[in-house]
Amino acid sequence: MSEMMTGGCQCGRVRYEAEIDSDDAYFCHCRMCQKATGGFAAAFVQVEPGKLNWLGEPDWYESSPIAKRPFCSSCGTPLGFQFKDGGGKPDLTLGSFDDPSRFKPVIHAGAESIHEAFLDTRDLPRMYSATTESVAKRWKAVGREVPE
Repeated sequence: MSEMMTGGCQCGRVRYEAEIDSDDAYFCHCRMCQKATGGFAAAFVQVEPGKLNWLGEPDWYESSPIAKRPFCSSCGTPLGFQFKDGGGKPDLTLGSFDDPSRFKPVIHAGAESIHEAFLDTRDLPRMYSATTESVAKRWKAVGREVPE
């Protein structure tokens, strides 16, 4: 089912709306995506060409001879991936959506660089920000509740 969804960077300077036709998301484990996001993988949602509208224009980084990546130069949020030749489907970072809960991963791309230890973490203890004293007390000190 097609749905108009919104998202953007952490500081709010760069915003987008995208018509999303699928619940599919994917992980890219290639070293460029690891470096671009600082994580073990990038989580992306592909958008059909012509169905992405930037409401606040992102900055762009040419991350390789074939690709460029939108980001916010004010807060540093990585926002996606696009081939420089304009072909293919643009990708948006899963975490940049205002509500990413719809999406489910369907494939691992860039599998040559997978860090296997990070794939199945369900048995690790879970800490919640609101009950982590070092985090919660700092939010309280600035007069705010811990954000979700």
